[in-house]
Amino acid sequence: MSVATGKRVIRVVAAEIIDDQGHYLIAQRLPHAAMPLLWEFPGGKVELGETDEDALAREIREELDVDIDVGLHTLSTVREYDTYMIDFHSFEARIRSGQLDRVGVWDFRWVKPSELGDYRFPPADQMTIDRLLGIDG
Repeated sequence: MSVATGKRVIRVVAAEIIDDQGHYLIAQRLPHAAMPLLWEFPGGKVELGETDEDALAREIREELDVDIDVGLHTLSTVREYDTYMIDFHSFEARIRSGQLDRVGVWDFRWVKPSELGDYRFPPADQMTIDRLLGIDG
């Protein structure tokens, strides 16, 4: 819980998975999830005792059925919502093994950076998108 706001703080990690053609993997949230059917960089919540990197690898395996190599930490931001706060961290990543499958997501797509604006993302993902597109905040 945040001392300043009294709101619960949720640590979230996301993967900037890029292919050899420079496309990014985005995933669509499930219809019954918070912020249903919005697109996001795949990832999820960090569980107690997990490192960010371990949590990210676990979440990608659970959601998309692939194993990844987690690379550099690229961004940190805190985003406040009505009843909670997101402590958001993104990392570069590459798929090491497996075949993408919609295990815990509604859909997924490989998109060019210039196409990211064509999809609706949660606010926490916007700073990552802006950084990838070279937009100064």
